Amino acid sequence: MDEVASMDVEPEEKIFTLIYTHLSIIRDTVARNGTLRAEFFRNIWMVEKVRKAFDVEEHRILQKVLQEGVDKGRFRIENVGLMADIVYYSVKGLEVPYIYDRLGVGLSEDETYPIVKGIVMRVLNMPPAVM
Repeated sequence: MDEVASMDVEPEEKIFTLIYTHLSIIRDTVARNGTLRAEFFRNIWMVEKVRKAFDVEEHRILQKVLQEGVDKGRFRIENVGLMADIVYYSVKGLEVPYIYDRLGVGLSEDETYPIVKGIVMRVLNMPPAVM
């Protein structure tokens, strides 16, 4: 995730990449470990405890990239911390449907990307000239 935040691209591209990177990491981790897949729902508190450090770092990175977007005039966000919470928990809520390929059924990632990008751009209140 730090690599994504350090990329030499516009902040919105970093946000899109962070979202897809997060979902891919979760799906790959679960797919690699079938036991984790079964245990994921049985002991969600254990999973949350193990993820805590990763989650805190990911939230910090999101906040940093959002602030970068505000500083560059690309995002119009009233409260960067709150927006980081909203983006973080929204993406976290997409993990299970993404893992089980229930998100955008019948669509490829290439087909969903512009749709997700449009939603995120509106949420970040990007000025029309930037869009």
